[in-house]
Amino acid sequence: MAGAVAIDIIESRPPAAMPYPVAFAEDAPDAAPQDAAQVDPGRLADMLDDPMAESGVADGLHAYVADARSGERLYGRDGGQAAVPASTTKIVTAVAALHALGPQARISTEVVRDDDGGIVLVGGGDPTITTDGSFEHYPRPATMQELAAETADALKESGTDSVQLSYDDTLYSGSDMPPGWKPGYVDEGSASTVHALMLDGGRVYPEQHYSERVDNPPDVAADAFAEQLEEAGVRVTGDPSPAEAPDGAEPLASVASPPLSSLVEWMLLESDNNIAEALFLQVAIAQGHEASFAGGSEGVSEVMKRLGVSDVHVEDGSGLSVNNRITPKALVELVRLAADPDHPKLYPVVSGLPTAHFTGTLTSRYSQASGSHPGAGRIRAKTGTLNGVSTLAGTAYAADGRLLVFAFMVNDPSALGSTLDTFAAALAECGCG
Repeated sequence: MAGAVAIDIIESRPPAAMPYPVAFAEDAPDAAPQDAAQVDPGRLADMLDDPMAESGVADGLHAYVADARSGERLYGRDGGQAAVPASTTKIVTAVAALHALGPQARISTEVVRDDDGGIVLVGGGDPTITTDGSFEHYPRPATMQELAAETADALKESGTDSVQLSYDDTLYSGSDMPPGWKPGYVDEGSASTVHALMLDGGRVYPEQHYSERVDNPPDVAADAFAEQLEEAGVRVTGDPSPAEAPDGAEPLASVASPPLSSLVEWMLLESDNNIAEALFLQVAIAQGHEASFAGGSEGVSEVMKRLGVSDVHVEDGSGLSVNNRITPKALVELVRLAADPDHPKLYPVVSGLPTAHFTGTLTSRYSQASGSHPGAGRIRAKTGTLNGVSTLAGTAYAADGRLLVFAFMVNDPSALGSTLDTFAAALAECGCG
């Protein structure tokens, strides 16, 4: 997967009114003019055909470019042919989750009483919950410290100062790894096994995006909660053990994740795989399916059908699965939907896209030393990288300010993100009105 650079997201986030940070754009308009001339497809083809011919990719190159406002197809190269999308799958996940749950939805982690007088820590699927907030992040995740303090208050009110703790990780069913994942993904730190109860996406070192992952995320989360309970003045007897919470149990305490809009932006900006899988499974639940990867696939397909987007087949939410297939045209349609004023709840998909040479997974790309620097600040896009796969999908401001939506996908051993950057930069350079 494309490496994420450690950044201060709060300071680096471009304000909503700015389509790009103009400090990085050469000869850029102050703002995208509403009356910018439509792009001429022939002139755009002249800009793209040469870098594509020079890329050295003979087969497996797919492209689709459309006008953001009208949806008019401006350029296509096998744009209706499905390819392995890698992490651009997260665009599908983001749209599906926002449509199915809404931007204000949150994922809760709860504590309930069991039938024997003990308490159960119940995972609701929030992969971002952290121990105590010492790892600072925007948006601010929920913490076990807060949950323990609220639990301790409730227990003390009932005269309880010691308790047996168990934990419930049964919300998700089936395998803890999606179809098409390579076992090495966990070993190399690209993702953790997927659980309804986990801390910091299963990372050993939360501040490191590609940290090694813990062996048993639910057990580690329960131990951290037990420690926080002890610090809050409640003695935990014995070691936490797995259990199922009683049906219909009222929560003693609960904490909630950031709103879904923020989780989507976090996922897209940093290409966070475990947030993606959590949202994928939340779609399954919202659509009335079991919380499994098969259920997520069904749920996402239903949302795509409702939105009128075809040619999307996904078996995970992150794009690590090599079984996923999406067409460039479908990715373009999804980005256009997210930018459409008629679908305001999908807007976090657009606001979460990394900005070239500025934020997230595009921070180190489009530099002055690269051949794609004209796209710096003008390109906002989701990256995707697997062995033999490189993809890029998002928006580009053409030289005269016309907003374009694009998707470039290479399924070939020669696939490189830098190659796709030159294609996107050509869009930004194009004065093709």
